[in-house]
Amino acid sequence: MRTVVLDSAHGPEFTHAEAQLAKYRAHLDWMAENALTSERSRDFIHAIACQL
Repeated sequence: MRTVVLDSAHGPEFTHAEAQLAKYRAHLDWMAENALTSERSRDFIHAIACQL
């Protein structure tokens, strides 16, 4: 069984309903598609650090 664990002010919440899991899969897929590569992330952080 797959489960998503969410931290909240009242402690962890466990979600395993398929509809909720699909929502989190979609979010993770979007983040993976839109995230910078390791190299581009490093360069981005370096560029910001040089501006400080």
